[in-house]
Parts: sequence; structure tokens; C-alpha cells
Amino acid sequence: MIKGKDTVTSQKIVEFSVKGIQEKKGSDIVVIDLKKIGNAVADFFVVCTGNSDTQIDAIADSIEKEVYINCNQDPWKKEGKHSKEWVLLDYVDVVIHIFKKETREYYGIEELWGDATLTEIEEYKTKTL
Repeated sequence: MIKGKDTVTSQKIVEFSVKGIQEKKGSDIVVIDLKKIGNAVADFFVVCTGNSDTQIDAIADSIEKEVYINCNQDPWKKEGKHSKEWVLLDYVDVVIHIFKKETREYYGIEELWGDATLTEIEEYKTKTL
């Protein structure tokens, strides 16, 4: 884990990543817990879908903002911001994947980790008064 002022748990990064995704109405959010998988590349994967280039960009920016504000962490690596088919934000212990729908279906990342625990996150609903 990248050390900041305070030690931040991977669970906190997951929590604020999901919040960032929900803020921009990302869909099909899944948290993949890899901690019990031997030789896993991270503790968690967070996977979601964006419907357009603009939304994928907005989701990535929102995640970075939420994690930085709440955990004082910047991604160690970022990939895919130019192609916007699959944006990856790597926080070392937590890796966030933001996919276009077709790209997510093609790669089937959830199926690659059959022994992992998958948690589907409910869609973000705004309250109406």
C-alpha cells in the first residue's frame, strides 16, 4: 500500500471508490475480494461500467477525487484514460476497472477470479422529495 500521512486500509479505498462511481452513476458495480487468493495482484478489484467516453472520464475523476480527499492517496498508476474503453486506476492494494459495456463483456474479468468473493453493489438512487 502507498503510505500517506496515515495508514489507509484497502477497505477504505474500496469504500470511497464505490462512492465516486455512484456519484457519477456508474453501473454494475462489483467488488472482488482477492485477499484469500494466493498470489493475487491486489486485495480488491472494483469493477464498474460507464455508458460513454464522457461518463467513463467523469467516473475516473470522481474516484480519484473521493479517494484523495478521504484517504490522501493518488493512484500509483493510471491506464486507459485516452482510449476510454477500459480505464484502470491502480492503488496497489485496490485496482479499479472502469469499462465500456462491450469491453467488460469481452474480457469477463469477474469470471477470471472464480474463487474470489464477489459483492454486487446496489445502484445509487437519488431521493426525491
